[in-house]
Amino acid sequence: MTVPEMPVKINVKTTIDHDETFELMVFGTYFEKGNSAYLRYEEAMEEGSVRTIVKMAQNEALILRGGAIKMRLPFEVDRKLNGSYEMPFGQFATVTKAKRIDYSYENGKGRFGVLYDFAMEGAQASTYQLEIVFQEEKK
Repeated sequence: MTVPEMPVKINVKTTIDHDETFELMVFGTYFEKGNSAYLRYEEAMEEGSVRTIVKMAQNEALILRGGAIKMRLPFEVDRKLNGSYEMPFGQFATVTKAKRIDYSYENGKGRFGVLYDFAMEGAQASTYQLEIVFQEEKK
């Protein structure tokens, strides 16, 4: 069943190595296409506006960001995947390895989580835990 694009309230929480946590609350849209679900939102940062698309499926995911910061982070459980992170002063190669990917959606509420190791330009990997909770925003 395909869900039409729906306005949602999104809470994004990122924890790095269990000691640094960043939280973001934004409004965006949720939709389904094929076997995947998508969240789309925009956030204002010091560098400028950043558009984010999160593609979610059972055992894989992809985070794409465009605008002031360009990023491509692919995830697949137990596989090392190459991505990229681009800022005004240069582009960096990234490597992700997901340990766990969770995705669920029911009755206008959804949850997406990924626990992964992240390394940039061959540096020591850090462990990231990304949790996104979203729910339909009733007009």
